[in-house]
Amino acid sequence: MAIKLIAIDMDGTLLNPQHQITSRVKQAIGQARDKGVHIVLTTGRPYIGVERYLMELDLQQEGQYCITNNGALVQRAVNGDCVAETTLSFDDYLKFEQLARELGVHFQALDKSSLYTPNKDISEYTIHEASLTGIPVRYRAVEEMDRSLTFPKLMMIDNSELLDAAIARLPQEARQNYTLMKSAPFYLEILNKKVNKGTGVHALAQLLHLAQDEIMAIGDQENDLAMIEYAGTGVAMGNAIDSVIAVSQFVTKTNAEDGVAYAIEKFVLR
Repeated sequence: MAIKLIAIDMDGTLLNPQHQITSRVKQAIGQARDKGVHIVLTTGRPYIGVERYLMELDLQQEGQYCITNNGALVQRAVNGDCVAETTLSFDDYLKFEQLARELGVHFQALDKSSLYTPNKDISEYTIHEASLTGIPVRYRAVEEMDRSLTFPKLMMIDNSELLDAAIARLPQEARQNYTLMKSAPFYLEILNKKVNKGTGVHALAQLLHLAQDEIMAIGDQENDLAMIEYAGTGVAMGNAIDSVIAVSQFVTKTNAEDGVAYAIEKFVLR
C-alpha cells in the first residue's frame, strides 16, 4: 500500500543537532505533502513547541494534524484544537508530586498552555524545557493549584543519575497503572495508561480512515517505540537507541545527515 501518513518525531529526528530543519528535509516533506501525504509531527512537546515548525513546513493549514505530549493530544495543525485527548486528573498530579518529593527529584506538570512546577528551586531542566518549547513556566505551590485542571502529561526531571535512581524505586502500582517513559536522560514522562505515540497515531488513523500499512513512523528514542511498532513502515534514525532500531523495518541516516529526507525519498517519493 502507498504511504498516506508519515508520523515524524521532532527532537533527534526532524531537527538536526542544531535544532533546525535542513533544506533537504524541508524539501522532501514539502514534496510528500504535495502528493497528499499527511505529515504529522508526533512529539513529546506541547503544541506551543510545535507551532513554529508547522509554519516553517507550511503544515499549519486545514486537513493537517499534529500529535503532542507523547500521544495524549491529537490536534489540528491550523489552531491546536483537539480532535482526541486522554489526560491525567488532579488526583494523579497529587500522587506523583508527593512521590517525586519522596524520591528526591524535581517535578512538573503540563496542561494545554502552561508548565507548572511546585519546586521553589526551579530545575534547570524545567528552564531547558521552557526555552526549547516556548511554554510559559508557572510556579505554583500544590495548595495554590486549580483542582479542575487536567494534564496531558506529568514529568519527573533531574540529572540522569538522580532520575535513574528514582525510577528504580518507583512503586509497582505506578508502573502498572500509568505509561512511564524516558524521552531524554533527564526526563521521565508520566501519562495516562492508554497513552503513547502509537495510540495517538492510531486515533488519527481512525479519524482519517487509514490502515496501518499506509502509515510510516520515524523516530529515535524510547517514546517513539510504540508508534514505530504500530506503523506499517517503522523507521529508526541512524542515531536511534538500540531498542528503537530493533523494532524498525529500516534504519535511515542520522539527524545530522538528513535522515528524515532519506527515508521519505526512499519510501514515498521514489
